Amino acid sequence: MSNMCSNTGMRWSGQQVLDDGVGAEPALPGLRGLLRSVRTPEFAGAVFHEVEAKSVLNRVPGTSPMPFRWTVNPYRGCSHACVYCLAGPTRVLLADGRTRPISELRVGDAVMGTELVDGQRRYVRTTVRAHWSTTKPAHRLRLAGGTELVASGEHRFLTDQGWRHVSGGWCRSGRRPRLRQGSVLLGPGPVAMAGWQRRPHTAAYRQGYLCGLVRGDGFGFEGERCFPSEHLELEALGRAHHFLAEAAQHVVELPSAVPVPVGAGEPGRIPPPTPRGGIAPITDVVRWPEQPGDDWCAGFLAGTVDARGSVVRGELRVRHADEAIAGRAARALHRLGFRFAVEADHGSGPGSSAVRTVRLLGGPAVLLRLLQVVDPAVSRHRDVGGAAVTGGTALVVESVQPLGVEMPMYDITTGTGDFVAEGVVSHNCFARNTHTYLDLDAGADFDSQIVVKVNVARVLERELRSAKWAREPVAMGTNTDPYQRAEGRYRLMPGVIGALTRSGTPFSLLTKGTVLARDLPDLVAAAADVPVGLGVSIALVDHSLQHRLEPGTPSPAARLDLVRRITDAGLSCGVMVAPVLPLLTDSVEALDTLLAQVKQAGANGASVLALHLRPGTREWFLAWLAREYPKLVGPYARLYRRGAYVDPEYRRALGERVAPLLRRHGLSGAATTVRGQGWPAARAPTVETPSGEQLSLL
Repeated sequence: MSNMCSNTGMRWSGQQVLDDGVGAEPALPGLRGLLRSVRTPEFAGAVFHEVEAKSVLNRVPGTSPMPFRWTVNPYRGCSHACVYCLAGPTRVLLADGRTRPISELRVGDAVMGTELVDGQRRYVRTTVRAHWSTTKPAHRLRLAGGTELVASGEHRFLTDQGWRHVSGGWCRSGRRPRLRQGSVLLGPGPVAMAGWQRRPHTAAYRQGYLCGLVRGDGFGFEGERCFPSEHLELEALGRAHHFLAEAAQHVVELPSAVPVPVGAGEPGRIPPPTPRGGIAPITDVVRWPEQPGDDWCAGFLAGTVDARGSVVRGELRVRHADEAIAGRAARALHRLGFRFAVEADHGSGPGSSAVRTVRLLGGPAVLLRLLQVVDPAVSRHRDVGGAAVTGGTALVVESVQPLGVEMPMYDITTGTGDFVAEGVVSHNCFARNTHTYLDLDAGADFDSQIVVKVNVARVLERELRSAKWAREPVAMGTNTDPYQRAEGRYRLMPGVIGALTRSGTPFSLLTKGTVLARDLPDLVAAAADVPVGLGVSIALVDHSLQHRLEPGTPSPAARLDLVRRITDAGLSCGVMVAPVLPLLTDSVEALDTLLAQVKQAGANGASVLALHLRPGTREWFLAWLAREYPKLVGPYARLYRRGAYVDPEYRRALGERVAPLLRRHGLSGAATTVRGQGWPAARAPTVETPSGEQLSLL
C-alpha cells in the first residue's frame, strides 16, 4: 500500500496550478470557496477545483425513498469521464432542416437528435440544454464523400458498429473503441449539409412561391377557387402577405379571400403587374412562366408543399387532384435534380377523379437537401422526425489524423444525448444535475471539472459538534464514489472517518474502488466505537463480459479480494450485486456462481439490483448493446419502455429467482453487524425496489 501511495504522489508531481495566471484555463468564476484549480498528467482533460466548503453534511430530501437522511460527499464530479468536443465552425442540423455552427448554438435551440424506437434508431427533435467551450488537441476526420470534421480525440460518432471515439485511449468506461479506416458512420450525410444558407428569395422565387401556394390551395365554390382557404397555415399566409406586398412595393393587409378566374389554371396571357400601392392582384402572380428557371421552380415547389404537402417519417408527399399542378411539381423536381415518383389514386366512389401524389425519393438525407434548396415556410414540412437513421458510402472513414495543435472546441448537452454534425450523428455529454447547484455546467463539467472539498474533515467535525446533531447514520458513496482515484492524492476519507467516529456517528461506505483498503486500519478503529457498514459493488464474475462492458475498472477478482480483506480485518461487508443485466447476467447459473464467490470472500449479505438506465447511462449502454448483442436491443426496448427502471414484472421474476439463492448461500440476513452492534440504517440484503440506488458501472 505504501508503494501505491508513493507512485500516486509521483504521478501528481507534475500538476499545474491554473489560478496563478500561467495556465491556459482560469479558475472557475463564481465558485464559492475556491482556493486553486489544478490539473495533472494522471487525469488528462480533468481540472480539480480545490474548494473550502462551508457545509459538508447534507440532508437527503424528505421526498427521497432512501433509507437514510444524511450523506457526505468529499467530491463532486467523476474523474473517470471523457470530454467530447467539436471545432466551432462544425455545422449542426437544426430541427427545421437548416444548420448552424456549433459555436453559435444557444440553450433552448431546437436541433435534430436520435433515439431508439422499438429497436430502430430514428431522428427526433430535441433541445440544447447546455453549451460550453474548451481548448483541446485537434484531430481531422475525413470521410469518403468529402466531409471533414475537426474534433477532440475523445469525441464520439455513431457507426454501424456503435459509438466510436475519434482516437484511442482511456475514458470513463475504460479503453475506448475508436474509429478506423473503413468505419461506416451513420447520419443523413453530406448532401444534407450542402448549401446550408437559406436560398435567396429572388423575384423569380417569390413569383414561383405565390404561384404554387395559390394554385395548390384548396377548391372554393361556384366554379371559382378562393385564396386563402381555411386549411392554409399561418406561416404560409405570412410569407404570401410579405411576397404580395413586395410585389406591389407597399405592405398592406392581405384580403381574406380573393377569387381567381376559372381559366387562370390554364396557361394564358395575363397583363403584367404595374407598380401600385397595396398588394399585387392574385391574377398577376399565378401565371405559368414560359421558361421557368431554377429560382421559380424552387419557389413553386415551396408554395406547393406549403399548400398540399406532408412529411411522414422523413418522406415528402404532395397530393393534388389537378394534373397540371402535379405535373409542374414533378418537372420542377426534375429540373432541380431530385428523384421522384408519381402515383395516381382513382378513388372508390362513382365519378371520382384521380388524385395524384408526387413522392420524393431518397429518404431523410434527400429531404433535408430539398428543404435547403426549396425552403418551404411551414415548420411541419421541415421535420424529418421519425425517419430511420442510416449510413452510406459517403460516410466511410478515410482517415483520422492528429493536427498537432490545440484549438477552441465546443460541445452541447441535448435531451437525447446526441445531435447531427456535418451530416453524421455525434455524441454529446450528458447533464448531471448534482453539479448544477455549484454553478457548474451540467454536462461536460461533471466529467472534467472535479470539485474537491479539501476542508471536508474540518467542516464535518464542526457540524457534528452542533447540539442539534442527533448522531443519525451518515451514508457515503450513494452519489459520487468517495474512493475514486483522486482520493489517492487528496486522502480526504481518513479525516472524514475520524470526525464521524469521534462524534459517535454511525456511518456506511459503498464503493467499487479498491483504494478503500488503504483506510482499513482507520475503519477497524472506528468500528470499535460506532456502527460501521461497508459495501462493495460487484456486478459479475464473467471476466470476458466484464472486460467488454467495463474495461479499465477494478476486476471482479480485485473487488472480491477487497471484500476478503475487509472481512479478514474483522469488519462486516455487504455486496451490492449491481447492476444485474437482463438476459445477460440474470440467469440462475450466473447469479449462483457470483453469490457463491461473494459468500466465499466472506460477505455477510448481498443486495441484488437490476440495471437502471438513467439518462446518460441509457444512451451509452444501448449503443454498447447494439454493438455487442444486437438481438437484445428489441427486448431491452420493451423491458425499459417505461423509463429508467426495468419492467415491474421482470423485477418480480428476478426477486423470485434470487431469493432462494440468497438463502442457499447464507446471504439473506436482515442486516450486517459490526462486533455485535446492528447497523441501524442497513437495508435488507434482498432484491431492489423501484426506488433503489446503485453504483453505476457504466
